[in-house]
Amino acid sequence: MALGKDYVTQECSIARALEVVGERWTLLVVRDAIYGVRRYNDFLVHLGIPRAVLSARLRTLTEEGILEKRRYQENPPRDEYVVTERGAALWPVLRALGHWGREHVDAHRLRSFRHADCGGDVEPYGKCAACGTLVPVADVV
Repeated sequence: MALGKDYVTQECSIARALEVVGERWTLLVVRDAIYGVRRYNDFLVHLGIPRAVLSARLRTLTEEGILEKRRYQENPPRDEYVVTERGAALWPVLRALGHWGREHVDAHRLRSFRHADCGGDVEPYGKCAACGTLVPVADVV
């Protein structure tokens, strides 16, 4: 049986989620957006992503309601991409994937997450190691 090019026939929430965020570069675009990158050229610089790929990913993420395209300048017209509530809900996925990568793929700890309020490390499941608070993405540095 040949494998299909998508997951449409699979009755699985992971497969359905991968239809939205499973392409190469997509989660990195979301990651950067969560970290505050908003403008097309800034995504290009931060990611080193090909223009056509970035345009396609931003279009898909906007259509799926993960990012919202907002006009910040009229003449010439310029837009930025802002993380929606649906996009911010991917934060635990990114945090867990980063933790898994540090533990199982790369021996280096390349990026750490800290609780803005107290400075404690954010643990793999989102709790602050220092104060025990479940840290929302808005309170992570």
